Amino acid sequence: MRKISGIISCTLLMGAALMSCASKSGAAASAEQSTPEVEVPAFNADSAYHYVKTQVDFGPRVPNTAAHKATASWLQHTLERHGAKVTLQPMTLTAFDGTKLQAVNIFGQYNPEATDRTLLLAHWDTRPWADEDPDKGNRSRPADGANDGASGVGVLLEVARQLQAQNPGKGIDILFVDAEDWGESSNEESWALGARYFVEHPIVSGYRPTRAILLDMVGGTDAKFYHEYFSMQAAPDLCQRLWSAASEAGYGTRFVGRQGSAVTDDHVQLIAAGIPAVDIIEYRPGVGFNPTWHTMADNMQGISKETLQSVGQTLMQYLYTAE
Repeated sequence: MRKISGIISCTLLMGAALMSCASKSGAAASAEQSTPEVEVPAFNADSAYHYVKTQVDFGPRVPNTAAHKATASWLQHTLERHGAKVTLQPMTLTAFDGTKLQAVNIFGQYNPEATDRTLLLAHWDTRPWADEDPDKGNRSRPADGANDGASGVGVLLEVARQLQAQNPGKGIDILFVDAEDWGESSNEESWALGARYFVEHPIVSGYRPTRAILLDMVGGTDAKFYHEYFSMQAAPDLCQRLWSAASEAGYGTRFVGRQGSAVTDDHVQLIAAGIPAVDIIEYRPGVGFNPTWHTMADNMQGISKETLQSVGQTLMQYLYTAE
């Protein structure tokens, strides 16, 4: 899928913003003004799990396959059903091995008139080969990609359903990005082809999000999420606010406020374009990715509703309370 960067040569500028809350008291002759408490919708893990399973039921979502094409249509119509203004970005990409990939980015917008925009994204394609499987006989077979791909998409589809039910009045975009996982371990540039295309060819004229949040491998049992290195370099304030939102939502033990490793993922393409981006991804320092990563065991048996709930509610907490 992606590799851990062995040598970090990041030239990104770090910037931190202190967030504060201020209360204003009115004059004696005027009524006291108070800020109404924001009601954060309850994330539904059962619904998110259903969205993950539906993707897996299509089969591995490898570009150039029937399962990939059918899933793309379902994703488009599901976003539309949840009230998003959907735009498709079809593209022909060349993989590291010369394969021409018929791929498509799927982009949905809420409150498109808003200028301040938060981009939520997850890759929806799956690894063509389970090349980390302990059984060498499986290493040429595609995996289900329940965690590695479908989990992030499942969370975002449930977020979309909630956005339709209770519009926060903010500019929020959801991107299901394609062709992330057809990469070569020794070639960092071979990953995240769809995200690179998205950055280089704005899907909407002049589109540039204010910030971006990537979800990747967010459904594993007992998953914990550390601060990914590139995320903290490019968007430390956003990173800290998201982890604070996790604590506010009651999931501070899953979102560990410590530095993790550097991961080459879709967010790196956004960061290179100057867009502050954070990757919420399971990678434990000294341990690595979830043990099902790039194996045939990446199936529904490894998906935890509790983990989906923790990530989804954290995201809802941030979207409905952040200023």
